[in-house]
Amino acid sequence: MEHLYAPWRSGYFKERQKEGCIFCNISQAPHLDLQNRVFYRDESLFCVMNKFPYTPGHFLIVPHFHTHSPEFLEEDLWLNLQKCARKGISLLKEFGAKGINLGMNLEQAGGAGIPEHIHLHLLPRYVGDTNFFTTIGDCRAYGVDFDEIFQKIKELSLKHFKNQQSNQ
Repeated sequence: MEHLYAPWRSGYFKERQKEGCIFCNISQAPHLDLQNRVFYRDESLFCVMNKFPYTPGHFLIVPHFHTHSPEFLEEDLWLNLQKCARKGISLLKEFGAKGINLGMNLEQAGGAGIPEHIHLHLLPRYVGDTNFFTTIGDCRAYGVDFDEIFQKIKELSLKHFKNQQSNQ
């Protein structure tokens, strides 16, 4: 059997959560959006940079509504999430992604790191973004500044989420 390892994310598993759901905490604290790396929010969801990204630009779309499965979302909220995902794809392409992984891991058995609150991953991919260094070095190296990435993604969101932001 082969195994997929992501040792560069070990900090995620070691970190202790604050009281309650991390996504509900972010949802309820718009005044901390800059600190939490939230670059877009509306009445039903928010977009936040992944704290332990697989690649530069990896972000999440998270509904404010706390649920472990999309089947419990109102249809309007689900459709808004999908509209944001489509806009997020355009944003990541302009950011420089050569491909994109889009997905949601449901429940612990489905691989969800935070199984109690659904979130959609938008993961930009680049030619050569996984290589021998990850495999034999037990780590990843990015020649980028994650604060700069956040600023660029936030700037691009003003363009790509424009229609939705004008509805706020």
